[in-house]
Amino acid sequence: MTRICEGRVVIVTGAGRGLGRAHALAFAAEGAKVVVNDLGVGLDGAGSSASPARQVVDEITAAGGDAVAHGGDIATTDGAACLVTAALETYGRLDTLVNNAGFLRDRMLVNLDEDDWDAVVRVHMKGHFLPLKHAAAHWRSEAKAGRPVSARVINTTSGAGLLGSVGQGNYAAAKAGIIGLTLVASAELGRYGVQVNAIAPAARTRMTEQSFAGLCALPEDVSPLVVWLGSSGSAGVTGRVFEAEAGRITVMEGWRPGPTADKGTRWTAAEAGEAALKLLADAENPQPVYGAG
Repeated sequence: MTRICEGRVVIVTGAGRGLGRAHALAFAAEGAKVVVNDLGVGLDGAGSSASPARQVVDEITAAGGDAVAHGGDIATTDGAACLVTAALETYGRLDTLVNNAGFLRDRMLVNLDEDDWDAVVRVHMKGHFLPLKHAAAHWRSEAKAGRPVSARVINTTSGAGLLGSVGQGNYAAAKAGIIGLTLVASAELGRYGVQVNAIAPAARTRMTEQSFAGLCALPEDVSPLVVWLGSSGSAGVTGRVFEAEAGRITVMEGWRPGPTADKGTRWTAAEAGEAALKLLADAENPQPVYGAG
């Protein structure tokens, strides 16, 4: 190991299983002290257990690393604040936040209950926003006090957020929102020494094994990129979205202006339609939605 995170303090949410667990172990192997957050819920967000987070901490300490468990609900103000406090009180600093926690409640739109919408949007979007907010407040205070900050945030989006995914309207909407949050946070927090990026991972976990049975990539295949983004070695990289699957890394290029027509005054409906059809003929076809066709 190159120990590229030696001395850094890293929070990983949803770190009891799957991708989060792999990230926590990888950061520890590269020298980081890790706060392992996990509420221990089921795949649909039900229940809770302290065991997953504690088991990952035990794995890290058994390998000679340093970690502490945190079982709070990071989609609440108190839980997110407590998470940041846990890092500061245990290790005296915070350098990297990996927002990873989430679960699924897949339904076709006509069968999607309001509770299923709210639950998924809550854990993914509030579960990213609130830890980010409290970590950013700490880093801003440090910067204003004249102390150097070299902080990193890695958010977790998804191919569903980039392209859409049939049967996952709630999840796709939340993951698309995380991309918007990433771009805004990158723009707002750069002045305080904070870099914010997002990953769209593809790996076989308990969340993906039912929807993508043929997916064989491992969570551990994604973690090296996350660790690098969370290290000082990624200086200057911010506001980016990366896809990561097995040995493949892709820099995603999002919305940007395509073909344009400007009449210089208001269109009629018929004129607007004619112009739109001409523009669409010159535009690139969108990538297909996952599960469509």
